[in-house]
Amino acid sequence: MDAGAAIHLPRWTLLLAALASAAALAAEPAPPRYNTVSLQASAQREVPNDLINATLTIEVNDATPAKVADAVNRSLNAALRVAKAFDTVRARTGNNRTFPIYTRGNQLQGWRGRGELRIESTDFEAVPALIGKLQGSLQLGGLQFSVSPEARRAAENALITEAIAAFKARAEIVTAALGGRGYKLLRLSVSNGQAPPPVPRVAMAQAVSAAPAVAPPDLEAGLSTITVSANGTIEILE
Repeated sequence: MDAGAAIHLPRWTLLLAALASAAALAAEPAPPRYNTVSLQASAQREVPNDLINATLTIEVNDATPAKVADAVNRSLNAALRVAKAFDTVRARTGNNRTFPIYTRGNQLQGWRGRGELRIESTDFEAVPALIGKLQGSLQLGGLQFSVSPEARRAAENALITEAIAAFKARAEIVTAALGGRGYKLLRLSVSNGQAPPPVPRVAMAQAVSAAPAVAPPDLEAGLSTITVSANGTIEILE
Protein backbone atom coordinates (compact mmCIF):
# COMPACT_ATOMS: atom_id res chain seq x y z
CA MET A 1 0.00 0.00 0.00
CA ASP A 2 1.19 3.50 -0.81
CA ALA A 3 2.50 5.16 2.35
CA GLY A 4 0.82 8.42 1.38
CA ALA A 5 -2.61 6.87 0.86
CA ALA A 6 -5.29 7.77 3.40
CA ILE A 7 -6.71 5.01 5.58
CA HIS A 8 -10.50 5.06 5.65
CA LEU A 9 -12.11 3.45 8.69
CA PRO A 10 -15.79 2.56 8.93
CA ARG A 11 -17.97 5.05 10.76
CA TRP A 12 -18.93 2.53 13.41
CA THR A 13 -15.26 2.03 14.23
CA LEU A 14 -14.80 5.76 14.78
CA LEU A 15 -17.93 5.87 16.93
CA LEU A 16 -16.71 3.02 19.13
CA ALA A 17 -13.37 4.75 19.55
CA ALA A 18 -15.09 8.00 20.60
CA LEU A 19 -17.29 6.19 23.11
CA ALA A 20 -14.31 4.36 24.57
CA SER A 21 -12.44 7.65 24.98
CA ALA A 22 -15.44 9.29 26.69
CA ALA A 23 -15.84 6.33 29.02
CA ALA A 24 -12.18 6.51 29.96
CA LEU A 25 -12.49 10.20 30.80
CA ALA A 26 -15.64 9.59 32.87
CA ALA A 27 -13.90 6.81 34.78
CA GLU A 28 -11.11 9.12 35.88
CA PRO A 29 -11.59 10.12 39.55
CA ALA A 30 -12.38 13.72 40.34
CA PRO A 31 -9.34 15.68 41.50
CA PRO A 32 -9.09 15.73 45.30
CA ARG A 33 -10.00 18.91 47.14
CA TYR A 34 -7.95 20.20 50.03
CA ASN A 35 -8.50 22.83 52.71
CA THR A 36 -12.28 22.37 52.77
CA VAL A 37 -14.24 23.78 55.71
CA SER A 38 -17.91 23.30 56.61
CA LEU A 39 -19.65 26.37 57.98
CA GLN A 40 -23.03 27.34 59.38
CA ALA A 41 -24.54 30.76 59.93
CA SER A 42 -28.05 31.89 60.75
CA ALA A 43 -30.25 34.93 61.04
CA GLN A 44 -33.37 35.27 63.13
CA ARG A 45 -36.01 37.75 64.16
CA GLU A 46 -39.06 37.90 66.38
CA VAL A 47 -42.32 38.18 64.47
CA PRO A 48 -45.69 39.05 66.04
CA ASN A 49 -48.12 36.15 66.10
CA ASP A 50 -51.01 37.15 63.85
CA LEU A 51 -52.95 33.87 63.59
CA ILE A 52 -55.30 32.42 66.21
CA ASN A 53 -56.43 28.79 66.35
CA ALA A 54 -59.05 27.88 68.93
CA THR A 55 -60.87 24.66 69.72
CA LEU A 56 -64.23 24.61 71.48
CA THR A 57 -65.79 21.38 72.67
CA ILE A 58 -69.14 19.98 73.74
CA GLU A 59 -69.64 16.89 75.91
CA VAL A 60 -72.99 15.21 76.49
CA ASN A 61 -74.04 12.22 78.59
CA ASP A 62 -77.27 10.31 77.93
CA ALA A 63 -78.83 6.86 77.99
CA THR A 64 -78.49 6.02 74.30
CA PRO A 65 -75.89 6.82 71.63
CA ALA A 66 -78.60 8.28 69.41
CA LYS A 67 -79.60 10.85 72.03
CA VAL A 68 -75.97 11.71 72.65
CA ALA A 69 -75.19 12.16 68.96
CA ASP A 70 -78.32 14.24 68.44
CA ALA A 71 -77.43 16.61 71.30
CA VAL A 72 -73.82 16.99 70.13
CA ASN A 73 -74.82 17.61 66.52
CA ARG A 74 -77.44 20.18 67.50
CA SER A 75 -74.94 22.09 69.60
CA LEU A 76 -72.28 22.09 66.88
CA ASN A 77 -74.77 23.07 64.18
CA ALA A 78 -75.94 26.00 66.30
CA ALA A 79 -72.35 27.04 66.93
CA LEU A 80 -71.57 26.96 63.20
CA ARG A 81 -74.55 29.22 62.52
CA VAL A 82 -73.23 31.70 65.06
CA ALA A 83 -69.74 31.55 63.55
CA LYS A 84 -71.04 32.25 60.03
CA ALA A 85 -71.94 35.76 61.16
CA PHE A 86 -68.20 36.46 61.59
CA ASP A 87 -66.91 36.86 58.04
CA THR A 88 -63.24 37.05 59.02
CA VAL A 89 -63.29 33.79 60.98
CA ARG A 90 -63.01 30.31 59.47
CA ALA A 91 -64.96 27.70 61.40
CA ARG A 92 -65.20 23.94 60.92
CA THR A 93 -66.07 20.87 62.93
CA GLY A 94 -63.30 18.72 64.37
CA ASN A 95 -63.27 15.34 66.07
CA ASN A 96 -66.69 13.92 66.90
CA ARG A 97 -67.13 10.62 68.72
CA THR A 98 -69.49 8.68 70.95
CA PHE A 99 -68.37 6.02 73.44
CA PRO A 100 -69.95 3.90 76.20
CA ILE A 101 -69.55 4.51 79.93
CA TYR A 102 -69.23 1.52 82.22
CA THR A 103 -69.50 1.14 85.97
CA ARG A 104 -66.80 -0.49 88.07
CA GLY A 105 -68.69 -3.75 87.67
CA ASN A 106 -68.33 -3.46 83.89
CA GLN A 107 -72.02 -2.67 83.48
CA LEU A 108 -73.14 -0.27 80.79
CA GLN A 109 -74.09 2.95 82.54
CA GLY A 110 -74.74 5.23 79.59
CA TRP A 111 -73.13 6.97 76.67
CA ARG A 112 -70.95 10.03 76.28
CA GLY A 113 -70.40 12.10 73.19
CA ARG A 114 -67.78 14.73 72.43
CA GLY A 115 -67.62 17.12 69.51
CA GLU A 116 -65.26 19.91 68.49
CA LEU A 117 -65.55 23.22 66.70
CA ARG A 118 -62.30 24.68 65.40
CA ILE A 119 -61.91 28.31 64.45
CA GLU A 120 -59.04 30.14 62.79
CA SER A 121 -58.53 33.81 62.00
CA THR A 122 -56.12 36.73 61.95
CA ASP A 123 -58.87 39.02 63.28
CA PHE A 124 -57.97 39.58 66.92
CA GLU A 125 -61.23 41.39 67.60
CA ALA A 126 -63.63 38.92 66.01
CA VAL A 127 -62.19 35.77 67.59
CA PRO A 128 -62.63 36.83 71.25
CA ALA A 129 -66.13 38.08 70.48
CA LEU A 130 -67.04 34.77 68.84
CA ILE A 131 -65.51 32.74 71.65
CA GLY A 132 -67.52 34.75 74.15
CA LYS A 133 -70.73 33.93 72.31
CA LEU A 134 -69.91 30.24 71.93
CA GLN A 135 -68.84 29.70 75.53
CA GLY A 136 -72.47 29.93 76.50
CA SER A 137 -72.83 26.34 75.26
CA LEU A 138 -69.33 25.12 74.46
CA GLN A 139 -66.11 24.81 76.42
CA LEU A 140 -62.90 26.47 75.30
CA GLY A 141 -60.62 23.46 74.97
CA GLY A 142 -57.52 25.06 73.48
CA LEU A 143 -56.10 28.29 72.13
CA GLN A 144 -52.87 28.76 70.18
CA PHE A 145 -51.14 31.70 68.54
CA SER A 146 -48.79 31.43 65.57
CA VAL A 147 -47.43 33.33 62.58
CA SER A 148 -49.61 33.16 59.48
CA PRO A 149 -48.09 31.51 56.37
CA GLU A 150 -47.99 34.85 54.55
CA ALA A 151 -46.18 36.66 57.36
CA ARG A 152 -43.80 33.74 57.87
CA ARG A 153 -42.92 33.63 54.17
CA ALA A 154 -42.18 37.36 54.09
CA ALA A 155 -39.95 37.12 57.16
CA GLU A 156 -38.09 34.09 55.82
CA ASN A 157 -37.47 35.76 52.47
CA ALA A 158 -35.87 38.71 54.23
CA LEU A 159 -33.84 36.42 56.50
CA ILE A 160 -32.40 34.42 53.59
CA THR A 161 -30.34 37.42 52.51
CA GLU A 162 -29.17 38.02 56.07
CA ALA A 163 -28.25 34.36 56.62
CA ILE A 164 -26.21 34.18 53.41
CA ALA A 165 -24.45 37.46 54.27
CA ALA A 166 -23.60 36.01 57.70
CA PHE A 167 -22.29 32.85 56.00
CA LYS A 168 -20.06 34.88 53.68
CA ALA A 169 -18.73 36.93 56.59
CA ARG A 170 -17.89 33.76 58.49
CA ALA A 171 -16.23 32.27 55.41
CA GLU A 172 -14.00 35.33 55.11
CA ILE A 173 -13.05 35.07 58.78
CA VAL A 174 -12.09 31.41 58.39
CA THR A 175 -10.15 32.15 55.20
CA ALA A 176 -8.15 34.89 56.89
CA ALA A 177 -7.50 32.72 59.95
CA LEU A 178 -6.10 29.95 57.72
CA GLY A 179 -3.98 32.35 55.71
CA GLY A 180 -5.79 31.78 52.43
CA ARG A 181 -5.95 34.24 49.56
CA GLY A 182 -9.65 33.56 49.03
CA TYR A 183 -12.21 30.79 49.02
CA LYS A 184 -14.43 28.88 46.61
CA LEU A 185 -18.00 27.98 47.54
CA LEU A 186 -18.52 24.24 47.01
CA ARG A 187 -21.96 23.71 48.54
CA LEU A 188 -24.65 25.83 50.15
CA SER A 189 -28.08 24.96 51.53
CA VAL A 190 -30.64 27.20 53.18
CA SER A 191 -33.19 25.97 55.72
CA ASN A 192 -35.80 27.66 57.84
CA GLY A 193 -37.37 26.99 61.19
CA GLN A 194 -39.68 28.43 63.78
CA ALA A 195 -39.65 28.15 67.53
CA PRO A 196 -42.80 26.77 69.19
CA PRO A 197 -45.37 29.51 69.80
CA PRO A 198 -45.83 30.68 73.38
CA VAL A 199 -48.61 29.23 75.50
CA PRO A 200 -51.43 31.77 75.50
CA ARG A 201 -52.48 33.37 78.73
CA VAL A 202 -56.21 32.90 78.71
CA ALA A 203 -58.57 31.27 81.14
CA MET A 204 -60.02 27.94 79.97
CA ALA A 205 -63.65 27.22 80.78
CA GLN A 206 -64.01 24.25 83.14
CA ALA A 207 -67.73 23.63 82.73
CA VAL A 208 -70.49 24.37 80.27
CA SER A 209 -72.25 27.57 81.19
CA ALA A 210 -75.97 28.00 81.01
CA ALA A 211 -75.64 31.67 80.10
CA PRO A 212 -76.22 32.68 76.47
CA ALA A 213 -72.78 34.30 76.31
CA VAL A 214 -69.81 35.14 78.51
CA ALA A 215 -67.29 37.96 78.55
CA PRO A 216 -64.77 37.71 75.67
CA PRO A 217 -61.32 36.55 76.82
CA ASP A 218 -58.37 38.91 76.74
CA LEU A 219 -55.77 37.59 74.31
CA GLU A 220 -51.99 38.04 74.45
CA ALA A 221 -50.59 36.82 71.16
CA GLY A 222 -46.89 37.31 71.89
CA LEU A 223 -44.03 36.74 69.44
CA SER A 224 -42.52 33.81 67.56
CA THR A 225 -38.85 33.51 66.64
CA ILE A 226 -38.22 32.63 62.99
CA THR A 227 -34.77 31.43 61.99
CA VAL A 228 -33.13 30.85 58.61
CA SER A 229 -29.84 28.93 58.50
CA ALA A 230 -27.20 28.75 55.77
CA ASN A 231 -25.05 25.61 55.76
CA GLY A 232 -22.25 25.01 53.29
CA THR A 233 -18.72 23.99 52.48
CA ILE A 234 -15.92 26.18 51.16
CA GLU A 235 -12.45 25.46 49.79
CA ILE A 236 -9.68 27.70 51.03
CA LEU A 237 -7.47 28.89 48.15
CA GLU A 238 -3.75 29.05 48.91
